[in-house]
Amino acid sequence: MKLKAVQDYYPDDVAHCYGCGKLNKHGHQIKTFWEGDETVTRFTPKEYHTAIPGYVYGGLIASLIDCHGTGTAALAAYKVEGREIDSLPPFRFVTASLQVDYLKPTPLGVELEIRGKIFEIKGRKVISEIVLTTNGEITARGKVVAVQMPENMINK
Repeated sequence: MKLKAVQDYYPDDVAHCYGCGKLNKHGHQIKTFWEGDETVTRFTPKEYHTAIPGYVYGGLIASLIDCHGTGTAALAAYKVEGREIDSLPPFRFVTASLQVDYLKPTPLGVELEIRGKIFEIKGRKVISEIVLTTNGEITARGKVVAVQMPENMINK
């Protein structure tokens, strides 16, 4: 049985995000899982995700940190409530703040590993610290403030 990611349980009406939406055929469709006390996403950039030959462009890195952060927030919310990720009502988060520090060039053509740690959970807000590595080296670090999606954002 294949382990499902939190994004696999996002309701269809809010599963179109370019970074993590399962219904966006043009998007990254990242998948976020628990791995111990951290969340993890793995993603291999395509040749067109380039900044200069051989290196990933910063917008992709920001997008991956962003969407991993909102997935991390959803996983944290389920954990705090002692619920399984397939339970209802679903948790869906959006980004309130995104900070990305680019530490060194990220090479193209290798798998990126994005790991998240929960920094704070307060009501409908989750703050996570996200680290992106390639070949075991940290190339970017981010902080994501995610808030539970307001009901009025959902198309009815």
